[in-house]
Order: sequence, then structure tokens, then C-alpha cells
Amino acid sequence: MNLILLSLGLLCLSGFAALVTSASPRWTSRLGSWGVILSCVIGLVPAVKVLGDGPAQFFKIPWGIPLGSFDIALDALSAFFLLPVFVLSALAALYGQTYMAAWAGKKPLGPVWLFFNLLVASMVVVTLSRNGILFLMAWEIMTLASFFLVTFEDERAGSRRAGWIYLVAAHIGTAFLLALFVMLSHGNPSLDFDRFNLPAMPEYVKGILLILAVIGFGTKAGFIPLHVWLPEAHPAAPSHVSSLMSGVMIKMGIYGLVRMVSYLGVLPVWWGWLLIGIGLSSGILGVLFALAQHDLKRLLAYHSVENIGIIALGLGVGYLGLAYQLPLVAVLGFAGGLLHVINHALFKGLLFFGAGAVAHVTGTREIDSLGGCLKRMPWTGVTFLIGAAAIAGLPPLNGFVSEFLIYFGAFRGASSDGSQALAMLAVIGGLALIGGLASACFAKAFGIIFLGEPRTDHARAAHEVPYGMRIPMALLAAGCVGVGLGAPLAVKILIQVLPVATGLSLPVIRGVFPEAVHPLNFIVLLSAVLIALAFFIFLLRHAMLTGRHVQKAGTWDCGYAKPGARMQYTASSFADPLTGFFGFFLRTRRHLDAPSGFFPKEAAFETKTPDIFMENLHRPAVEKIYAGLSKLRWFQHGRLQLYILYIVITLLALLVWKMR
Repeated sequence: MNLILLSLGLLCLSGFAALVTSASPRWTSRLGSWGVILSCVIGLVPAVKVLGDGPAQFFKIPWGIPLGSFDIALDALSAFFLLPVFVLSALAALYGQTYMAAWAGKKPLGPVWLFFNLLVASMVVVTLSRNGILFLMAWEIMTLASFFLVTFEDERAGSRRAGWIYLVAAHIGTAFLLALFVMLSHGNPSLDFDRFNLPAMPEYVKGILLILAVIGFGTKAGFIPLHVWLPEAHPAAPSHVSSLMSGVMIKMGIYGLVRMVSYLGVLPVWWGWLLIGIGLSSGILGVLFALAQHDLKRLLAYHSVENIGIIALGLGVGYLGLAYQLPLVAVLGFAGGLLHVINHALFKGLLFFGAGAVAHVTGTREIDSLGGCLKRMPWTGVTFLIGAAAIAGLPPLNGFVSEFLIYFGAFRGASSDGSQALAMLAVIGGLALIGGLASACFAKAFGIIFLGEPRTDHARAAHEVPYGMRIPMALLAAGCVGVGLGAPLAVKILIQVLPVATGLSLPVIRGVFPEAVHPLNFIVLLSAVLIALAFFIFLLRHAMLTGRHVQKAGTWDCGYAKPGARMQYTASSFADPLTGFFGFFLRTRRHLDAPSGFFPKEAAFETKTPDIFMENLHRPAVEKIYAGLSKLRWFQHGRLQLYILYIVITLLALLVWKMR
């Protein structure tokens, strides 16, 4: 635990050192970024030891805050979630040192690195906390630090709007978490997790606790319809911050959900059904909304909603397996859902880095303003393609491994006797639909951004980014390939984690684990053979062409002899057949200037897809609440004496209530 405490201290110290040296942008970025990198390397050591069958570590000291104590522990579940926190934070810091250089001399960078370091430190404390007050304090620091990072470009109205939407949504979720911890601590002198007396609670109370948990933690995770802050905040933040928020921070919601639910003992069957319903709605609607986007980072934000849905599907399969006493189904579901936490951090971090690289050199995130970037940015293009294939769940990359485990668990559950078969069939169909739509979405994104001809001067000015941004992308791309090809070893990391998450004993998990891992051995072997064959063909072609004069010419073009930017697919036209098919859910608005005559001079097609949950649910609700609260403005009359009177009356009422 000493190394974890050292890591936390170094994170805070380097953040404040960066703030103090704001007058020197070069030193500010060095202190901030390398402080994060060193802290993450130090923190990884105990996390890896605990995952490698090491003993859990504990640290507790009392403090004067009511119901609180500085009670932290590093068990297998905490260590597992710390892996993406430390790995992606270190790479994001390295990437951000180069990325933020564009603002040097224009804006002070000290506050950025301070809040970045505090964000990382707060996520570490969230995963370690074993006291409700400490947990909520770290949760609030995480929210406020990310808020200031989202509003970094506060001179833009869009950034300010995104920040306020995020802040309001985050505090609504925190209100539910506060109610959750109050109920959990009922009758206890402290909010220490080991004081929770949950087995004695009635079933209806456990049901209320589950609902509070899914709303409170689901707001941070981005469950639909609680997701509305993601497509606003992720595009507004700097790209290395977007990567960290999407790849890691939203997983704190998943961690909190799994951790709190693990204290509730035997769970009702409806809990698994609820998570599967949340997973299907978040996964399918998230990828549909992503398919309709024209802003690259907004598209990636909706894919975060989609992948959180996939994680929820895995957990739902796992909880149903526990409820129906199917240990293999439970292990497969939890293994797939939890492994997808790591996998999503890898490929989503990579994709946001790629999006940041494109925006960094072109000055735009609009997909329709790009094109032909692969020739100008080969490093970025290839790594982005690896991330796109991974997020679509294609073998032999990491996204396929976790989705395969969920598929496998759902198939085993569907083949067992019981009413869970319908839910398992829904998971199989939903995952297949999500995977197909994700493939179409990234075919659109990669094809229009990196292939074809430049559509605007933004794309023509593209060039490869510096090595400080390329290296993190290459490492994450290697991680996507490595987890895919080393799938059996990657899954074995979960052996120590699953007892904490599921409540199953370690011998039971070890007993069913070989059956869960066996199919992966065959898949990895087949993938390795195909990769070796492709590499052999590449070498053979290279050898056959060596010493020969090779000419390049345009491909057979069928009339496309003189290509122009207006002759290529746009994001709207590429996705329109699919968005039109799901128009009932998307409510896409179309504008068409159709060509007319034999030789039309111009034509245009444009689509806009607003978030139906923001338009029809959240905004009307907020407007009505605002209108109702505005009627109470007569309380705010500016008279200090009456404000003091309000405080005195409140204190007297509390004293009377306490003495009763």
C-alpha cells in the first residue's frame, strides 16, 4: 500500500508543481505529464502483484469527519480497475504533452495539468475507498476536475454549455449515490463498507438500493437515457482528456455498481433482466446515434454509450447465471463484461488519440471536411484502423475476445432449461446487431476521413503528428493486437477478480474456467495462422517485385477518371440507408436539394439527428423545473438580516428535532 500512497502523493505534488510553474509552458507540461507517468508506473506495481495472486492490502486511519475514515484497500477488483486507470492515464499524459503545446503562450497550461492529475488521483481513490464519505469526496473531486478540463476552451459557448450539462448530470447522479449510502449505513455509526448490515435488510429495501445504484452509477457510466452529457462533454474536452474520460472515467460507474452490488448478497432475478434491458437499449441506440453523427469526437462519444451497453450485457448475463445457479454462464458473463472494461479503454483511447491527431493537424472534426488523410497521415491512419476493427469486434483483436465470451455465455444460458433462455437469445441478437452497425459506422468514419480525395483545404493541409502523439497510439494499437492474440492469458487475469464480483468461491471458478477458455485457444491459433499466411504472402509479393520496375496507375474507375471531392460519398449519404431504416428511433431531419435537368450544376443532401432523449425528456424536464424554481426568487431579496434569520430558524429546527 505504500507504493499506492506514494503514487497518490506524487500525482498531487506534480499537479500543483505544474500550476506553480504556469509562467513556463515547457516546464509546466513536463512536470504535469511526467509526474503522471511516474506515478502510474509506481502504482501499477502493487496492482499487478495483487492480480497475480498476491494478498490484498489495507490502510486505515481515523479522521474528524462524521461517519468518515481514510479507509482504503487494494483487492483484486480494485487492482483490475486500476490497470486501465494507470495505463491509459500514463499514455494520455505523454500524448497531452505534445497535444497541448498548441496552446502554449495562448492559455495558461498549469490549471490543465493540475486538474488532469487530480482527475487521475481521484479515480485511484474511488477504486480504493472502503468508506462512503471518502468515496463520495473522491467522486466529487473526479467530477469537478473533469468539469474544469471539459471547459478548458471556456471562450467557446459550446464548451461552456457542455460543461454545465455535465456538471448538472453528474450531481444528479451523486444525489442518488448519497441516498444509497445513507440507506446502506442505516443504524451504523460509520459509513465503512465492512459495517454494512445488508443480509438483514428486507428484499424490497434491496430492490430500492439496486435502483439507486443503477441510477447513481449509471449516470456516470452513460446508461441510456442518462447518457446525455457524454456527446456534449467528450467533444468539448482536449482529446487526451476525452480519451481518459471515455476510456476510464465512465468505468468508475461500472466499478461502483459491481462493488456496491457485491455487498447485497443473493440478488433477485429481475436484476439480471434489468441490466440486459439497459445493455440492449444503450448498445443499440448508442451505435445508431453514432452512425448518424458528422463530428468525429461526438461519434466516438456515442460509441462509449454503445460499449457501456455491451459491458452491461455481460454483467446481466453473469447475474442471471448466478440467479439460476449456472456457474459457467455467470463466469462467462462477468469475464466478458469485465474484460471489455480493459478492451474498451485500449481501443477507445486509441480512437480518441487518432481523432485528436486528425483535429490537431487539420483544425476540424467534421467528417465531411476530410478525406485522403491516409496518404498524409499513414501512422495515424493505420492505428485508427486497428482501433476501428477492434471496436467493431473483429478478430483477432481484443474487442472480439470480450464479446465472444458474452456470446458464449449467452449461448450456454439459452441452451439450459429455464426462463432465462429468452433473455439470452435477446443478448445474442442484440450483440449481433450492435456489431454489424458498429462495423458500418467505422467503415463510414475511416473511409470518409482517410480514404478518397481531400474534400477541403483542411484535409489537404494534413500531415503526420509528432512522435509524442504517435507513440501512445502505437502502444495502444499493440495492446489491441496483444490482448486479441493472447486472449487465454488475458482472461486468466480475471481468476482472482471473479470471486469478489460474483460471490462464487475460487474453487468453483477454477473448475469451470478451462471450459470457458478452451474455445479461445482454437480461435487464437487460427488467427495466428491467418496472420502468418498474410505475412508470408506479403513477403512473397515483395520478393517477386524486387528488381522490377513497378508502375502505378489509377484503378479501373468506370468513369471515375477525374475524381473530385463532390463526387464522393458524404457521411450523410453513406449512413442514410441505415439511419432511414431506424428512423423511428432516430428522428433524423433530412434536407435535400435534388439534382434537376440533364446537366445539373449542384445538388445537396444533409441530415441532422438530435438526441431524442435530450430533446424530448431532459430539456423539457429542466425547463419545467426552472420555471417552478423561478417562482421562489422572492426569497432572494438581497437583505442580509433575513438571510441570517433563515439560518437561525434552520438551526433551531434541527436542535428541536435532535432533542425530540
